[in-house]
Amino acid sequence: MKADAVYRNASFLTLDPVRPRVDAVAVRGDEIIAAGTESAILALAGSRTRRVDLEGGFVLPGFIDSHVHLLNGGLALLSVHLRDAATRAEFAARLAAAAAARPKGEWILNGDWDHQLFRPVELPRREWIDAATPDHPVCVNRLDEHMVLCNSLALARARIDRTTLSPPGGEIVRDPATGEPTGILKDAAMDLVARIVPAPSTAERRRALDAALRCAAERGVTSVHDVSGEAGLDLYREYRRAGRLTVRISFYMPISRIDEVLRMGLWTGFGDDVLRFAGVKGFADGSLGSGTAAFFESYSDEPGNRGLFHGEMFPEGIMARRITAADAGHLQVAVHAIGDRAIDAILSHFEEAAAKGPARDRRFRIEHAQHVRPADFDRFARLGVIASVQPYHAVDDGRWAEGRIGPARARTTYAFRTFLDRGIPLAFGSDWPVAPMDPIQGLAAAVTRAPIDGSRAGGWVPEQKIRPEEAVRAYTLGGAYAEFAEGRKGVLKAGRLADMVVLDKDPFAVKPGAIGSIRVLRTICGGAEVFRR
Repeated sequence: MKADAVYRNASFLTLDPVRPRVDAVAVRGDEIIAAGTESAILALAGSRTRRVDLEGGFVLPGFIDSHVHLLNGGLALLSVHLRDAATRAEFAARLAAAAAARPKGEWILNGDWDHQLFRPVELPRREWIDAATPDHPVCVNRLDEHMVLCNSLALARARIDRTTLSPPGGEIVRDPATGEPTGILKDAAMDLVARIVPAPSTAERRRALDAALRCAAERGVTSVHDVSGEAGLDLYREYRRAGRLTVRISFYMPISRIDEVLRMGLWTGFGDDVLRFAGVKGFADGSLGSGTAAFFESYSDEPGNRGLFHGEMFPEGIMARRITAADAGHLQVAVHAIGDRAIDAILSHFEEAAAKGPARDRRFRIEHAQHVRPADFDRFARLGVIASVQPYHAVDDGRWAEGRIGPARARTTYAFRTFLDRGIPLAFGSDWPVAPMDPIQGLAAAVTRAPIDGSRAGGWVPEQKIRPEEAVRAYTLGGAYAEFAEGRKGVLKAGRLADMVVLDKDPFAVKPGAIGSIRVLRTICGGAEVFRR
């Protein structure tokens, strides 16, 4: 039987150690049937075979983004954009414009603001935006999604005032002089407003998913691990049935629903190559930027603040019980942990769960794994825990993070080099919409560690840089391994899925500082071209 398509006239990096470079690839259905010399591949072409000229591009296995919030990212694309608003006036003006474009009473959400851009650096307050949004409840999130700003109307609707108590795992930030809420809610306190926000309509959610799929395709992403997959699961099923999913989705259910997941009889890998259940995901703490990542020692710029354990860690002991139950049910477990105290706690829970069951390939994951105590790298390695990390965060946080945690803790922050040197599996992702779903920028961040504000030209904590080939593996084979799919994706060879990205330059041939300027020319998922520049 002949190939359905042959792809030629390109430089292919296969990541197959037996044959790392080839000239062409043959595809039948959604799989690669051969990778080799152009003459050998063209011999598999018949009269109906598509002969695709890749015009001298550089081809890699399709990028795997190992940590996204897919539907939320699409909704953010359709909402107000505050990420680069650098002054109070600009911040308020963008929200005023968003309000003017919406019917009165409609909520204004998302935003992805970054208070580190303000001079002086300060958290926004409801007074900044009340006059601009008198008829619209506002609940806009910081870019890390661990803190929101609400206007007075939103606080009133949620019945939050000076007498409202902060919930476990959260904080209602108050004016120190008056005790009144400033409008900032952190982590679990965000739920006080989130529970009254109307759900987006089905039409809005479809528009959001369409936007998210376009975004992935344009950036060479052929697979994602959706760590909030429950939010879009009904749409993913609808699009899968209609053949409209242009990215492969492995989704994680909230660990708080572990009992329901076990009753449903789900298992890691349930589904198919396009849409599959991966496991359960929990939260141990918040974020560095919000001051809610949980540390053993205080924040350097906030004496007495050691961060917060997430609401899912309460009551005490519940996270350990849930992890053990999931592991006993042969489900992969992924947990968000950023501060060193949170990472230590989750490693201990993983260790306890593994000790209660037989030896097997568990592939526990710690999402973010940003600030690791030196002693805990050995625990990662011993337990085989995957470090599911987002390199763009390093060059974003590198502008200001050292001021929050000091130089000593910074040495093992975003420790890509140490993870690899200790034999710890590394999977790269974006955390979109917290950071751009753009593997090219992620590769550049991992290789250069140059903060996005142009400071530290030699890179922030340069000893943690990794080589381009290591970064590419973390965005391909590393992601495949993190979802138990290394036998199906992450390599260009016979029997693997025909997922490829075509770049205009070889990331191994350009200078490290030029990697970020590489462009995606085409994205091919399952042998179908889903994007072409």
